[in-house]
Amino acid sequence: MSLDKSNWSLSTNTLHYGINNQKTIAMPAIITDQFRILNAETFTKSFTGIGTTTNYYYTFLGHPNPKNDDIVDYGDGAWGDVGGTPSPKDSFKEEDLYHGSMLFLKRVSATDVRRVVRRYNWELGITYDMYRNNYDLDNKSPQSSSTTLYGSRFFVVNSEFKVYACLNNGTEPEFPNGQKSLVEPNFVDVSPQKVGTGSDGYVWKYLFTISPSDVVKFVTDQYIPLPEKWGDTSSLTIKNAAVKGKIEQVIITNRGSGYSIAEDPTTGEPATSTGTVTGVPILGDGVGGFAAVTIIKGIVNSVTVTNGGTGYTKALLLFDNSNVTTLGAGQGATFEVIIPPQGGHGADVYRELGGNRVMVYSKYDTDPDFVQGVDFSRIGLIKNPIQNKSEAEPLDTSTATALGALKLTITGSATTTSNTIYPVNKIIKQQVGIGSTAVGYVAAWNRDTGVLRYYQPVGLTGDSAAGNRLFDFTSGGGSGNIKCSDIVGPELKVDENFNDNTINTGDKIIELGQTFDKGIAPPDFNRHSGEIIYIDNRAPITRSSSQKEEVKIVVEF
Repeated sequence: MSLDKSNWSLSTNTLHYGINNQKTIAMPAIITDQFRILNAETFTKSFTGIGTTTNYYYTFLGHPNPKNDDIVDYGDGAWGDVGGTPSPKDSFKEEDLYHGSMLFLKRVSATDVRRVVRRYNWELGITYDMYRNNYDLDNKSPQSSSTTLYGSRFFVVNSEFKVYACLNNGTEPEFPNGQKSLVEPNFVDVSPQKVGTGSDGYVWKYLFTISPSDVVKFVTDQYIPLPEKWGDTSSLTIKNAAVKGKIEQVIITNRGSGYSIAEDPTTGEPATSTGTVTGVPILGDGVGGFAAVTIIKGIVNSVTVTNGGTGYTKALLLFDNSNVTTLGAGQGATFEVIIPPQGGHGADVYRELGGNRVMVYSKYDTDPDFVQGVDFSRIGLIKNPIQNKSEAEPLDTSTATALGALKLTITGSATTTSNTIYPVNKIIKQQVGIGSTAVGYVAAWNRDTGVLRYYQPVGLTGDSAAGNRLFDFTSGGGSGNIKCSDIVGPELKVDENFNDNTINTGDKIIELGQTFDKGIAPPDFNRHSGEIIYIDNRAPITRSSSQKEEVKIVVEF
């Protein structure tokens, strides 16, 4: 489940000038990828609180019974049918409806949040992009045609969930767009390496291994998680091995011709067209970089970085006898020096791989708050909901329900609650006063405990004259039985003598998840509190005791 992209854009800057004359000038501008990564970092940190601020995030399931047109302001008629699942809308009106359609919540802890990147599995025979610092609108990545580094396929995850950056994809003059990868990388050394015989030309940089717990929570067909904290025990060795501005790769773009190694006046070795020229300096704004160039029969065959140096943000390799004293004749060879990411490869995995997405994980299982039988068609993320009957106290609990609950007991001809069935998604009613009727929909009914959970959609009464007012269910006094047109068995009433959050059935004590007062339990929180920051409409799913729902929300900045 993924969030629709929130694409931030900035098209112009405005410049004003003149004393009495003001003129607006349109100037090109962009929001950078680093700004998006910063937003993802800030969002991730907000789950643990920044400074003195504590935030409480919850995922929620909601919108029961979406195909029922009788539910005013809930159902969309064609939901899941001919019209498909409707797209969420963003307005204050819709926000109120989202609040009102909640069923239950699950707290999101810091361990349930990870920055994620696209998943690219290593596969035999695939040509991957390689790390380059210059992919843009005018220089797209050759394999994925991406206009940015982060949109290219320059890293992979192997079959053991080890993640590698591709520093060289076998690019050379005969293969300007790279070659097919033939050997799966599977090492954990800090230095970049070729694997196998190296015949495919690939050079890989090991970055990290996804932990088993993170595999369970955060790995999907589309995404893999980045480590929770880069530079902790598991990644410290890789981070410490990074060198700012260290050159790792030099690519041959033209092999040239007519090259020779000059006669050695010291040893008397004659000039030769085959051999290796060492100590070729890497020029630029860094220091200490050198390469070795091998020539075979007068043409450049290979180049190897022998010392990556430090501090390079721009660099070139000049292969001529004015720069290399041991070189004889030759001309035409050109090279591309690949500039590393800021801090060097492995210094900051979020910046290197582009961590501008955040995944939020929740699992809905057998908690008493998560009733079975009801269906849901909406998944969301809410920040800082407020406790029920409170104006400011934040909800601070692992689970919560938005459902009301009634503890029912026998009345009239009834001898036990187990002989009565209140069908799910059917309307229940109770006379609560002269001309006043409480109404709701059945979310779940437990015949053994006698607990009925219900929801009350906005406008359920259909009484426009009363402003679609919804009355609360009551106990004692003149309160009527809980009626239902589709009831099976005798009607029941609210048990005004029940004041507890457990029920002893004789065989075991059952946790109810809500505390009852005179047989009635309100929702755990103020349903119209908190900031809804994510909505995903889904085809209806019915909860059952044999299933558990895993929610994985991906927010992309």
